[in-house]
Amino acid sequence: MNLELTEEQTAVRRLAADFTAREIAPHARDWDRAERVDPGIVRKLGDLGFLGLTLPEEYGGSGGDHLAYALVTEELGRGDSAVRGLVSVSLGLVAKTLAAWGDEEQKRAWLPRLTAGEALGCFGLTEPGTGSDAAALTTRAVRDGDDWVVDGGKMFITNGTVADVVLLFARTGGPGHKGISAFLIPTDTPGLTRRPIHGKLGLRGQATAELVLEGVRVPAAALLGPEGKGFSVAMSALAKGRMSVAAGCVGIAQAALDAALEYAGQREQFGAPIAGRQLVQELISDIAVDVDAARLLTWRVADLIDRGEPFATEASKAKLFASEAAVRAASNALQVFGGYGYIDEYPVGKLLRDARVMTLYEGTSQIQKLLIGRALTGVSAF
Repeated sequence: MNLELTEEQTAVRRLAADFTAREIAPHARDWDRAERVDPGIVRKLGDLGFLGLTLPEEYGGSGGDHLAYALVTEELGRGDSAVRGLVSVSLGLVAKTLAAWGDEEQKRAWLPRLTAGEALGCFGLTEPGTGSDAAALTTRAVRDGDDWVVDGGKMFITNGTVADVVLLFARTGGPGHKGISAFLIPTDTPGLTRRPIHGKLGLRGQATAELVLEGVRVPAAALLGPEGKGFSVAMSALAKGRMSVAAGCVGIAQAALDAALEYAGQREQFGAPIAGRQLVQELISDIAVDVDAARLLTWRVADLIDRGEPFATEASKAKLFASEAAVRAASNALQVFGGYGYIDEYPVGKLLRDARVMTLYEGTSQIQKLLIGRALTGVSAF
């Protein structure tokens, strides 16, 4: 793996850092308090090409490789994880999956709008009764002539209240993963209701919803990929999505390090800046090591994807370590701030709240350990 960034990657990283510093970071606290990100940010992300990274230019994509995508995701996570999640879901889980599994008509209909920021996507997998056991989902799609009729519900759907299309997974056959299919369903389809979820611990600015589907009728052309292959569609999306989550966690940890260093240099106790205290330096050095280790694990995944090599286990390792590292980093930074870290005039409390969910979604830390264990031993513990 080459650790030296290309000129193009460096330029994309700088563009993302400048954009984040100007358009995201100054508003992160207010968006968190309001539980709402300014919707105008979506078109700005599209104008810069951030919603089309790694996608073909013929569909409105901006090209680039997965390391460039990871670099952009890290910078967005450094500014506000709510914005990072918006991009990771609409681009990483929906648009990339559509590009990989969709037919020409589906790609032409949706990808140019998604990459331009004219539309957003959401990923409808989790249900009220099924999280880690995704193969047990109960939302059902029944064939009725040339259409499918979908009934069921989805929970904790990022972008759910603002998305224009949902990549939805429903049971079209018997029990287990072989009976699941994937559908592209516009969110204004009659019978689809979206209910916002408020009061979250973190990622408050991110639009999160419950989706209720009652007699939602869609044409056969809404089927994404072959019937019965929906579980494969979902797992392929999540494998790459874990790299995006890991990169966002690196951004959180880096933000924690930046904040701790700045505060420790300014805050004085016992007649001198606390940066000179040994135990404060221990906290800061622990954060710095976590940042570097998480970043390198994430970059390895991007490198494997770009070289066309297997990456799923490495993605689980990166997601596991980076998400737990982000929690440690934010917690250590809060300790450096002392009591001031506990109020939202300072950034570290939000960083800790935002980091905590990273160990839960797109596969909990425990699920990642089981995936890694299965890869190493050849024995499934599921």
